[in-house]
Amino acid sequence: MPAVFVLIWSTGFIVARYGMPHAPPLSFLSLRYLLSVGCFLIWIALARVAWPRGAAQWGHLGLTGVLMHGGYLGGVWAAVRSGMGAGTVALIVGLQPLLTALWVSAQARSPLTGQALREPVTPRQWAGLLLGQGGLLLVVWHKLGIGEVTAANLSLGLLALASITVGTLYQKRHVAPCDVRSANAVQLMAALAVTAPLALLESAPVVWHPALVGALAWSVLALTLGGSSLLYLLIQRGAATRVTSLLYLVPPCTALMAWGLFGETLGGLTLAGVAMCVLGVAWVVRESH
Repeated sequence: MPAVFVLIWSTGFIVARYGMPHAPPLSFLSLRYLLSVGCFLIWIALARVAWPRGAAQWGHLGLTGVLMHGGYLGGVWAAVRSGMGAGTVALIVGLQPLLTALWVSAQARSPLTGQALREPVTPRQWAGLLLGQGGLLLVVWHKLGIGEVTAANLSLGLLALASITVGTLYQKRHVAPCDVRSANAVQLMAALAVTAPLALLESAPVVWHPALVGALAWSVLALTLGGSSLLYLLIQRGAATRVTSLLYLVPPCTALMAWGLFGETLGGLTLAGVAMCVLGVAWVVRESH
């Protein structure tokens, strides 16, 4: 499951490269959420899947949907659209595993913390997180000069980082186990309710180019129905630090895909960064003996 998740999630920036020239970010994401909700509703009806019980669980799922779909994806796409290079965005969002580990460590020492977040980060995991962060920097280093960094798009990148970090921790802490299909549907409906009104403020039109149609189809079927569902299951079943460390593997995989699809160069620093990310994640996710 983790390997499939990383491969699917890594296609996110590839999709952005295909779709971004033909649609503004929030309009694209609104279409993605709308079509994804429709697919999930059909799936839920055919499989007779149970919906989450109680208003509290709907509220918890709705908040995580706003954060992990609306805030994270909206921030990333809007930052790229505003001129920030994809490598810079990846580096900013790549701080999530370290932030998660810091939060988990602090909460693990607090007597007021619930059991769901009692996951002390071991010295070996800290070493793996720092190694992965260093590897991530090497992977995106050659892209850091691409795209102008402004106060506006930097704020959007930080919004994406805060949203995915808080959303992951909140889901781990508050969302009770339930069927991933109905849970995802609730999250996406909440993200759509927040994103669609903001999309109306965008002035650029949606141009139905074949590249946009393909990017939208992949976003719905693979990234949302596949990748988001796997992320939900991984958070539900695994420790927060180990799950978020998998995101260190996304930029290296994306770099390899961009090399195969667009002919982007893979230098020695990039390959060294890929190796560091893989080793760092291995140190984090490996069980202590």
